[in-house]
Amino acid sequence: MKSIFLLPVALLALTIGAGAAAEGEEGTSLEKRIQNLKREVLSLNRDLFILEEELLFPANSQVAVFLSLDVGRFFQLDSVQLKIDDKPVTGYLYTRREGEALRRGGVQRLWVGNLPSGEHELVALFVGKGPHDRDYRRATSITFEKEPGPKYLEIRIRDSEAMMQPEFEIREW
Repeated sequence: MKSIFLLPVALLALTIGAGAAAEGEEGTSLEKRIQNLKREVLSLNRDLFILEEELLFPANSQVAVFLSLDVGRFFQLDSVQLKIDDKPVTGYLYTRREGEALRRGGVQRLWVGNLPSGEHELVALFVGKGPHDRDYRRATSITFEKEPGPKYLEIRIRDSEAMMQPEFEIREW
């Protein structure tokens, strides 16, 4: 009698164990499918971002402005404002950490946009701390010719050892 009672219990235990094993295998394959789906979504997102950049900023009319800092002992950057053809296009307020990244050789893409072919003026206004921790406000400008194809401009802040103050220059690439 006891064995008759134990037999169904044992069969039930085996069935539950087999079901749990099947669920474990199913759960593992489901996790793999989810991970594959995540990878595909990330890849698709990257492709869409590239496509969006190409559509929004076609190479024929694209202008990109970058900022770099060389040494940076005579100037601690707080903010920058860009104007193109007397129209504000961007402004940026820097954290201490971002300033450190620029001092270590980082380059920031300040602005990307479209401009028609022809002559344009870029004005960059910098605010920060200069030598002896004094407030410093300085602007630099460049007139450049936009031709078909992408145009790259670099705003470079560098120390002038001779003058003991920062210099601001804009270069065309």
